[in-house]
Amino acid sequence: MKVYSPEFKTEAVALVHSDPDLTIAQTARDLGINAETLRNWIRADRARGGSTTGMTRKNVTSTTPATREELEAASRPWRPS
Repeated sequence: MKVYSPEFKTEAVALVHSDPDLTIAQTARDLGINAETLRNWIRADRARGGSTTGMTRKNVTSTTPATREELEAASRPWRPS
């Protein structure tokens, strides 16, 4: 089972809510994660009192949501050169 950082989870949730045309399934597919996993992160964010857009910043140091490309790169396994 792959473990994702709290920052990755928060940014993935924010990405879903950043564009009304994006679906959970489409975003998950683009990030290379399971749609139900992303759905669970969204539910957990709401249960913690996340904003209606799902963009909580408790564990994120940056002030802007990550781009889709940054999240996709973060979800790829590290491979030594």
